[in-house]
Amino acid sequence: MDETIKLLNKAESGLSGTIVVPGDKSISHRAVMFGAMANGTTNVSGFLPGDDCLSTIACFRKMGVAIEQEGDKVTVEGKGLDGLKEPNGVLDVGNSGTTIRLLLGVLSGRPFHSVVVGDDSIGKRPMARVTAPLRQMGAQIDGRETGNKTPLSIRGGQTKAIEYTMPVASAQVKSALLLAGLQAEGETSVTEPQTTRDHTERMLHAFGVKVTTAGKTISIQGGQSLQAADVVVPGDISSAAFFLVAGCIVPGSRVHLKNVGLNPTRAGILEVLKRSGAKLSIDEQVTTGGEPRGDMTISTSELSPFVIEGEEVPTLIDEIPVLAVLATQISGTTIIRDAEELKVKETNRIDTVVGELAKLGADIEATDDGMIIRGGKPLTGGKVDSHGDHRIGMALVIASLCANGPVELANIGAISVSYPQFFEHLQSLQ
Repeated sequence: MDETIKLLNKAESGLSGTIVVPGDKSISHRAVMFGAMANGTTNVSGFLPGDDCLSTIACFRKMGVAIEQEGDKVTVEGKGLDGLKEPNGVLDVGNSGTTIRLLLGVLSGRPFHSVVVGDDSIGKRPMARVTAPLRQMGAQIDGRETGNKTPLSIRGGQTKAIEYTMPVASAQVKSALLLAGLQAEGETSVTEPQTTRDHTERMLHAFGVKVTTAGKTISIQGGQSLQAADVVVPGDISSAAFFLVAGCIVPGSRVHLKNVGLNPTRAGILEVLKRSGAKLSIDEQVTTGGEPRGDMTISTSELSPFVIEGEEVPTLIDEIPVLAVLATQISGTTIIRDAEELKVKETNRIDTVVGELAKLGADIEATDDGMIIRGGKPLTGGKVDSHGDHRIGMALVIASLCANGPVELANIGAISVSYPQFFEHLQSLQ
């Protein structure tokens, strides 16, 4: 990880301008994966060329799929699921939790052996939540802690359909089971405790696969084949979130964000901003490939504290670090609960957010499932660290815009995982 320390200064004259945030990370991953499993040529535009998504491309290339990538354009020459070949080396997912969990679902149905590894962060993240049900479906999976930690060894090809009730809401686990179910005999059904992002279901439809949803149960019939489709990736709302928050809290700001994804299973941050009183408008809404998108304008706002809990949490789980920054600038007490999933992200984001913002003078307290932020107290300068977590790094950059002194941020290289142009875009607004 890049150890460069970057000095960041308070934004004195507000943020103003227009930016186009990079393509949605979740959709970019799936576009490459589904294109690789499909029959025919899939063309992807708006692809996010961040480290995580490039790891997905590298893994499928090792399984014999021809993939050309130049900037945000990707061409995938799919030969169907049966066209995937046993990899001639270890599949390295880098820092990408999406890559490893969805890939496990794909590999569980393939009649060959593979080994999957990742970086140190991936090595600490729990995999049993996906490997356990995949084993129930017939995949042979082993690894550290009996298949809970990487490296993981997978021998697939004998999958059978199951009905599975997920103990924890996770779009990655749901997606892995649907991709394994696609290769199994019979109908696989997955029931969620809470509704999670539905990019997999929407894109499977776009690739010609029938998926049914009844309440919180999603079902897929095995034996269906994917047909190549062109994918236009909208801007990532999780990346837009940093500038939405900055536009609210930096005095004298007015920021335009173009072509941002508005999938309702991802748009929880917009609801939080609206009920807090943000001056936010959304227009030019269109839908392509089942994914809605639109343009946004956000201005400096007088905000009220908020509570995040329950079924709303999965719709904004990745935005909680920057929403914590937002809360530090709002007079009153903000409460975030039911967010235990933050503990198993790139870092334990509850402890990391609380610890790093406290270094800047925030009145913030960790709880078992979230945090309590008593806002309205000015942030100070100080030395902080992303801890190799891209969303923590960007959240701390936004915090620095409101600090009364210089902020030094270590490990800024983590930001390239999802937003390679982040600093360039921020500079364009100042």
